[in-house]
Amino acid sequence: MTSVWLDRPRTIPIDPFTPGADFDTVVAGAGITGLATAALLARSGQRVAVLEARTVGAGTTGNTTAKLTLLQGTILSSLRRQYSQKMVNAYVEANREGQAWLLRFLEANGVPFQRRDAYTFAVTDDGADQVRSELEVARAAGLDVSGTTDSELPFSIRTAVRMPDQAQFNPMDVLEALAADLRAHGGMIVEGVRLLNVKQDERATVLTSGGNVSADRVVLATGIPVLDRGLYFAKLKASQSYAAALHVPASTPIPRGMYLSAETPGRSLRTFPTGNEELLVVGGNGHQVGREPSPKRRLDQLLNWGIHHFPGAEVTHTWSGEDYRATNLMPFFGKMPRGRGKIFFASGYNKWGMTNGIAASLAITADILDGQLPWADTIHRRITSPAGAASAIALNADVAKTLSESWAKAELAKPETGTRTVPPEGEGTVVRQGRKPVAVSTVDGVTCRVSAVCTHLGGLLSWNDAEKSWDCPLHGSRYSPTGEVLQGPTTKDLPVMD
Repeated sequence: MTSVWLDRPRTIPIDPFTPGADFDTVVAGAGITGLATAALLARSGQRVAVLEARTVGAGTTGNTTAKLTLLQGTILSSLRRQYSQKMVNAYVEANREGQAWLLRFLEANGVPFQRRDAYTFAVTDDGADQVRSELEVARAAGLDVSGTTDSELPFSIRTAVRMPDQAQFNPMDVLEALAADLRAHGGMIVEGVRLLNVKQDERATVLTSGGNVSADRVVLATGIPVLDRGLYFAKLKASQSYAAALHVPASTPIPRGMYLSAETPGRSLRTFPTGNEELLVVGGNGHQVGREPSPKRRLDQLLNWGIHHFPGAEVTHTWSGEDYRATNLMPFFGKMPRGRGKIFFASGYNKWGMTNGIAASLAITADILDGQLPWADTIHRRITSPAGAASAIALNADVAKTLSESWAKAELAKPETGTRTVPPEGEGTVVRQGRKPVAVSTVDGVTCRVSAVCTHLGGLLSWNDAEKSWDCPLHGSRYSPTGEVLQGPTTKDLPVMD
């Protein structure tokens, strides 16, 4: 599957990797957080290199729905149940500054975007209660929101929160502009080189799949930190949700605003102007990575919902995105523990990376350049509430239970005694070679056999029949059929099994 954003010719120049090179800052990850941070630091005169393990935008940024809005579903009311209004206000201010910075950047660089009203809507009584709570907290945080029962949706709603004059865009347009800005100020972008570790002495030695480089500091903009210092993998839940672009006949009206449901399964809608038409982008139906028996069924349910409500719609693209939610709901950004002040990171945007990603970039840049942002100071001083602590305990108890159950299931997997297993096209299964679990899949006529054990913390992998990948149910690491790392906290490919 390829997102509608990534289905385009590549125009970003890529630099060669030179082992032994020296930089002021090395940024790992070429999504919106990594490229914005790198561009800001390069503007200050620093020598900056961005190392991307795959390709620019291949992670969350290139697979998002790309809404730049301060109305974010029911995030604010969820935060208010754990934190004071002051802390909620700091979150809003961070997102407001991130949104304002990015809009100025888009306008200054001629990057197309569309102004749209944003809505959080409800179709049930429980959802209506959530919407009313969101409206109350958003107003207390100073947002220009209002309640309404009107919408452009082709089905009835109970109520909605409306926030006018928000924005949407193609995220690859943004990444291309950020990359151009970075390169104009002397920065470089390298693809196909994965950060493996960082060793600190007077300076940092960055260990990568292509060799080592040196830097004064390192920024991890990898979705979830790929270094286990601080154990952030235990404080974040990996989720995967789905999206599709639909060509809708002119006779079927589509909503102009950006919509998101308060209930689950989530439903997201926005438009995407391309050529002489506007596609409709629908999203939702998320689940925890590696925990869904058939992700394809989740995608099919979303497609059926879209086609049902927009008769005659034709699917042009389907894709999925992986994101991370902090157990205490507040994003993480800043200095990484045990990093001697040389390693910075950002994670836990809870699907709102277009504003949170830029806010994190501004905060990290301020830390490095000795600046100060009051909202960042407030967020850094947060104290995890009892509810947040309980959520973390529950998450890790669930991880331990899943690990135990998956290995018990592996013991019952089909043993290979002579004839090798060859799954049907597009399918994958776990078999046993003695006591070793082996992940076997057939994609595009090629059968691959790799270890079924995640290289992060030993979770047993499950087959993703939508993305044709092997996914870990513990902390969200994902691998290609041939074993290459796609996303997650791991940095090691799966061993190939003969």
